Amino acid sequence: MDIKEVMEIIPHRPPFLLIDKVIEIEPGKKITAIKNLSINEYFFQGHFPQEPIMPGVLIIEALAQAGAVALLSQPENRGKVAYLGAVDKAKFRAKAIPGDTLLLEATLTRLKANAGTAKVMAFIGGKKACEAEITFLY
Repeated sequence: MDIKEVMEIIPHRPPFLLIDKVIEIEPGKKITAIKNLSINEYFFQGHFPQEPIMPGVLIIEALAQAGAVALLSQPENRGKVAYLGAVDKAKFRAKAIPGDTLLLEATLTRLKANAGTAKVMAFIGGKKACEAEITFLY
């Protein structure tokens, strides 16, 4: 799935769209996506100029966007908006810096009529950089 297809599913737009491409998806179940980090990203200008690092909250946002694509790609959820309802058990293990590619994985673990949860992980160079559990409201 390319960026145009992603934008047909979730409402985010640059500079706040934090997914570049979907590599694999099972609608309603799981997704693997990527975010390529360039020195031109707006957040590197101030976080931190002497040592550019992607803010952890934006890594969580990228993971939430990936999970939202998995959730909203189901035919019965098309046209809905998934809002981030909660973040639990977040752990950060590595810095995301310019030149890195974030591999974003989300596995939907529980879906209800208007809420769901997902286990999410971000990898850099094959090593886990972040993990969390997130809740969506939709």
